[in-house]
Amino acid sequence: MARHSNVVVGLDIGTTKIAAIVGEVREHGIDIIGIGTHPSRGLKKGAVINVEATVGAIKKAVEEAELMAGVEIQSVNTGIAGGHIKGVNSHGTVAVKDKEIRETDVRRVIDAAKAIAIPMDREVIHVLPQEFVVDGQDGIKDPIGMCGVRLEAKVHIVTGAVANAQNIIRCAQRCGLSVSDIVLQPLASAEAVLTDEEKELGVALIDIGGGTTDIAVYHAGAIVHTSVLTLGGNHLTNDIAVGLRTPANDAERIKQRYGCAVASMVEKGETIEVPSVGNRPARILPRQILTEIIEPRVDEIFELAKRDIEAVCRDIPLGAGVVITGGSTLLEGMAELAEDVMALPVRRGVPRGIGGLVDVVKSPMYATGVGLVQHGMKNMDSRHFRVREDNVYDKVIGRMQQWFRDVF
Repeated sequence: MARHSNVVVGLDIGTTKIAAIVGEVREHGIDIIGIGTHPSRGLKKGAVINVEATVGAIKKAVEEAELMAGVEIQSVNTGIAGGHIKGVNSHGTVAVKDKEIRETDVRRVIDAAKAIAIPMDREVIHVLPQEFVVDGQDGIKDPIGMCGVRLEAKVHIVTGAVANAQNIIRCAQRCGLSVSDIVLQPLASAEAVLTDEEKELGVALIDIGGGTTDIAVYHAGAIVHTSVLTLGGNHLTNDIAVGLRTPANDAERIKQRYGCAVASMVEKGETIEVPSVGNRPARILPRQILTEIIEPRVDEIFELAKRDIEAVCRDIPLGAGVVITGGSTLLEGMAELAEDVMALPVRRGVPRGIGGLVDVVKSPMYATGVGLVQHGMKNMDSRHFRVREDNVYDKVIGRMQQWFRDVF
């Protein structure tokens, strides 16, 4: 297979599926040229719990994507989620040396903003600038070239457990892949499904996957809040399996084929066939029973998401409402129930701004994978994530070299 330098790969390592999406960078943007998926068995609530199972699933998904795209995949951009993810807003201030703001001043003020106490078992995954303030003038997106003596930065910092990030990298490396960047999954999904206008007006993204529900809130074009809830589509499947007394695989199939999040949307008299455990015969049950199992759990997910958003963003107007995405939002009635709970307009988000195999990936379940490709395209020449080094000597030498470059 050929190697292409203008190819970007997004590897979505999810709780229920592994998806490898190959994009080719062209003049007009990015074309999706290959996709591979495989069921995931080695993760729980977004974290790796079985390396061998995860490695096997990644290999199969990547091989399928390579075959479709006709390229050899060497490096990937992968996502990270899980209950260990924490987002916090921070603020930093520095004096401007030459009264004209340069790139080194911006780096210094961002370093000052991210100088927060972080436990040794955690690592900074993202430092996302929200706005800059020059001599009291706020709302500045790019201060380089401006005159001033005092520069402030407001940033959003995302941290995660070092071990979780290392496990994802190890799994990819055991498949012969290098990890170009690790991206928080809701940020990747936002890249794929949100418009610039929505981010400017204020919007909440709720990405409901198999093991987690990821939340990202934007306002004035910047990220203001991120969080991960350890609830997802797998909880729906488990509820169905217990409530209908049917095997988990059959519960998943029933959920996808007959599931509905709003009981009033199901007509009376509709029935479903439910396989039984063991050698017992299958049963015919009203579809209403299935919906009555699903609705309370979906309602709980949106209630928790609403509380999480309101706790931090009470004074932030969400003029563009809520966008839901992720494989679990394919369930009938999801948008309607979300609108009822959130008391805001809701739409279902699908990947946008791409060419190529649009019909194949135009689904909420591929939002994170496509977003990882788009993120990789924007950052092809840089790597933003590194796991904390164990070698203190290397860290000190690196800082001294950076200091000399800034000064001289």
